[in-house]
Amino acid sequence: MRGNWSGVFPAATTHFQEDERLDLPAMLRHLDVMIAAGVHGLILLGTVGENGSLDREEKLEVLRAAVTHVGGRVPVLTGVAENTTAGACRFAEQAAQIGVDGLMVLPAMLYRADRREALAHFRRVAHATDLPIMVYNNPVTYAVDVTPEMFAELADEPALVAVKESSDDVRRITDLRNLLGDRYRLFCGVDDLVLESRLLGADGWVSGLVNAFPAESLWLWNLMSAGRWEEALSVYRWYTPLLHLDTHVKLVQYIKLAAQETGLCREFLRAPRLCLEGAERAQVLELIRSAIATRPQVPS
Repeated sequence: MRGNWSGVFPAATTHFQEDERLDLPAMLRHLDVMIAAGVHGLILLGTVGENGSLDREEKLEVLRAAVTHVGGRVPVLTGVAENTTAGACRFAEQAAQIGVDGLMVLPAMLYRADRREALAHFRRVAHATDLPIMVYNNPVTYAVDVTPEMFAELADEPALVAVKESSDDVRRITDLRNLLGDRYRLFCGVDDLVLESRLLGADGWVSGLVNAFPAESLWLWNLMSAGRWEEALSVYRWYTPLLHLDTHVKLVQYIKLAAQETGLCREFLRAPRLCLEGAERAQVLELIRSAIATRPQVPS
């Protein structure tokens, strides 16, 4: 099974025009910038990609444009976040026909599945295509926790090759390694836990803030991968206030605003999300602009 993924995978933003229509040319330019910075893969239509705000045809339109434009330069994955298991299977099949390289599968949305139901959901989606799958575990947001013991039960599914661990509990990296060794590729899914996760053995990082700071994100990852921990820690301490933006309920608004400040995205969203205003906007902008003013020099 393909899917021996590692490194930095942006949870890419979906670009909109001010009237909420898709802005695919802007999205593709943004993907080019991140590829040029050295990202190792792309994940479209995740939480940061506003999956739940697009209808089915719009999602497929985004995937068609991205797969064609990227042209195999890096793997392209898509989020699979549907309300039913059958809907997730259908979307996975359509994404496979378009030519994506893999899937990032979430539990079924809205309904909070129990253990048996969650396991059945991932198994059925795994059987829908021959694509490799990253299981997205985010109980903080989606209220379904795929525990290490559940991943052990799913280990007989060859399509399930990776875990995006976003439980907010960095101990899970060690628990998964102790229980399952190298059965799954482990990705940190919480931006402000990436150094801790990499130190504990994470293979990759699904990042939101890389949309705004691709060069700095790749620099941090490369320092950690080279074992240059003191240098990595210095960069991480500068970066952490920004990385905290990824853990807020308004992470999409915050990340897009940060990417607008660095010239890589416009902040336009699709309702019910609205652009920030007032004191909240001023506070977030102050944090972003302070970080930009003090950003370290990335070696050429």
